[in-house]
Amino acid sequence: MKWLVIGGTRFLGRAFVERAIDGGHDVTLFNRGVSGPDVFPDLETITGDRTNPDDLAKLAGRQWDAVFDPSGYLPGVVRQSVDALRDSVGHYTFISSISAYRDFSQPGLDETYPVGTLDDPSVTEVTGETYGPLKALCEQVVAEGFTGRSLNVRAGLIIGPYDPTDRFTYWATRIQRGGDFLAPESPAYQVQAIDVRDIADWALRMAQAGTAGTFNVTSEHMPFGAVVEAIQQATGSSAMPVYVDAQFLIDNDVQMWMELPLWIPESEAGFAHMSNVSVKRAFDAGLRTRPLVDTVRDLLAWTATRPVDYAPKAGLAADKEARILDLWRVRQG
Repeated sequence: MKWLVIGGTRFLGRAFVERAIDGGHDVTLFNRGVSGPDVFPDLETITGDRTNPDDLAKLAGRQWDAVFDPSGYLPGVVRQSVDALRDSVGHYTFISSISAYRDFSQPGLDETYPVGTLDDPSVTEVTGETYGPLKALCEQVVAEGFTGRSLNVRAGLIIGPYDPTDRFTYWATRIQRGGDFLAPESPAYQVQAIDVRDIADWALRMAQAGTAGTFNVTSEHMPFGAVVEAIQQATGSSAMPVYVDAQFLIDNDVQMWMELPLWIPESEAGFAHMSNVSVKRAFDAGLRTRPLVDTVRDLLAWTATRPVDYAPKAGLAADKEARILDLWRVRQG
């Protein structure tokens, strides 16, 4: 297949391009040339900004079988891309997010659950509150522009090599470091996360088949204790989790999700089941996920290449973690 990839040099876009190349596909990149411009030196790259109509005009007169879009956040911008490609591309894969849903107040929600809305749909500032509803509006734009020929991927937490968020990376590097570490609630606490290469593989196969529709794409549910065990196995670490109840974490100003990644307390009613969505439709359509221990090994091999003074973007600071562990031990007697 002939592919146009918008972006293609960061995380999911990069993983998709690697999978496509391995599969013998013909790939053209369209990006600004800012992030990782030397990642794929042998691929055709059309330099341009998708927000600029003059740059989008560079795509005119070309034909591709499919486009992969992992970087659409604003419906107005996505509309420009859709309009520019509607007649020159056969199939459109759009990477959305499970954050598009209205809320996560109930477990096991599927693709029929209502999406979030905005009082002002013209808003262009992406924040924690607008991100999901804006993704939902982007989905609508793609579905309308590519009726019956668009794949809408509502991704969960994506993990693996080249992850720019450091969310899952925090757990891998923290457990690798050893010693007692702060963990959320209990070993049974349920989480979901998917290797970036698994979502890329699946999206590629789905597009090759011309599949259309919306899918939640993340892992099946797994207990946090299994995450710990996988990291211990991958690293050989003897680090031990100290499970701390949710209210104690809240009382000690531990921020959910970014400071203690994967954790969202039940008290956050609208988000409590964000890691408990139904993935039946995607798995019925052939989604498969690799063993978490393999993801951890590859993730840590990549993190070992980063500068020694790299400052992680997520995770609990060591001094704060130590202070809270001391307070918890005192409370436990």
